[in-house]
Amino acid sequence: MAPVTELPPPRPPVWTDLRAEDLHPSLEDPALTSMNLLNEVANHYPDAVSFAAGRPYEEFWRLDDVPRHLARFSEHLRTDLGYGEERVRRTLFQYGRTKGIVHDLVAANLELDEGISVDPESVVVTVGCQEAMVLVLRALRSGPRDVLLAVSPTYVGLTGAARLVDMPVLPVASGEAGVDLDDLLARIQGARSAGLRPRACYVMPDFANPSGVSMSEKTRRALLLLAREEDFLLLEDNPYGLFHGGERVPTCKALDEHRRVVYLGSFAKTVLPGARVGYVVADQTVTAGDGTVRLLADELSKIKSMLTVNTSALAQAVVGGALLEHGCSLLRATQPARAVYTANRARLVEGLAARFGTGSPVGWNVPGGGFFVVVTVPFPVDDALLTRSARDYGVLWTPMHHFYDTAGQGRDGPRSLRLSCSALTPEQVDTGLDRLARLITDELARTPRRADRFP
Repeated sequence: MAPVTELPPPRPPVWTDLRAEDLHPSLEDPALTSMNLLNEVANHYPDAVSFAAGRPYEEFWRLDDVPRHLARFSEHLRTDLGYGEERVRRTLFQYGRTKGIVHDLVAANLELDEGISVDPESVVVTVGCQEAMVLVLRALRSGPRDVLLAVSPTYVGLTGAARLVDMPVLPVASGEAGVDLDDLLARIQGARSAGLRPRACYVMPDFANPSGVSMSEKTRRALLLLAREEDFLLLEDNPYGLFHGGERVPTCKALDEHRRVVYLGSFAKTVLPGARVGYVVADQTVTAGDGTVRLLADELSKIKSMLTVNTSALAQAVVGGALLEHGCSLLRATQPARAVYTANRARLVEGLAARFGTGSPVGWNVPGGGFFVVVTVPFPVDDALLTRSARDYGVLWTPMHHFYDTAGQGRDGPRSLRLSCSALTPEQVDTGLDRLARLITDELARTPRRADRFP
């Protein structure tokens, strides 16, 4: 028998340490840390009433909706498209078409609900709208001269996506109209004078996140005209368009006669956020060096094939089944949620008025739809105050500074906060406002009253 060889003692592990400066600069950018920071605060204070998250109302979801929608889409494949059982299984369970398997249903939905007529081949179904943003910005950013314009304050996901593809974002003033067209023109001309190339302007014309501001039809038409005259694209993001409190205004894409608008959409608010199904309509043409002409959507699908390969077929099937169940129109299907948002928004605004009456230095806007109301106060609103609000007062909200780029910090950005009313009950709205009022009252007592800051 061979002697047992004594094994050497194990060596201590040798760790590889990386330096932040050796990683992509965007990882140190506030835009990429905002969402994580807000989630961390919410996780640490689960009992706080949350006005922070722009999540859809959850009470209308049923677990049995998912298998029902899946069965409805499977029947669509068999009956409407003539697929055999083997092809049905392959469509649902295999890697799928990069541009998606519900593109025809998305196009039908846009026609019915938005008056947008597009070829289904111009639709790329994405992993949420966030992927759609990354695909478009990656395609448009061809060199260091390329820049993006965005109405400020801006959805932080757009700013973060631009950081990931090394595309600078130039802020454009919003104003009461939702976009200051004079400032937009000045920014474009200034960028070109500096040797830069403005590629597109990101807008959210309906109940924008975070401001809640909307654009009139007149402003939208003027914006389209400016885009044509100055030769840039519009990236129109429309997650809240169905959640209006009155008469609807046509989307920029519905008014677009010259294919200036790349349309970003999502079923997160209207069907199911957990499905993570969004889309982009990119019906612009791209002429290659050899003279061949392709759709921008086809170019985006090339990028997607290297990013996520394809969007989950099962998730698409659930969304597709929901669309089919409602004849591809979500107007009636979203009516119950729309009623909740309208009532909550009214309760929130009326509650603010009841707690901060005439003469108060506290102000707020009154959006005509969507999820958000912005409150302005005469003291700094930062992440430290948010943490104290959650810990000591039991209420969460979002500091507006997260939605301003450093170079374009709005005058009221550091002194305002966003309230979301979408995922709360009326009782939670009231409780949250009581707690918020105590916080603001205590902060006002600590803030010197200066005539040059407020009357």
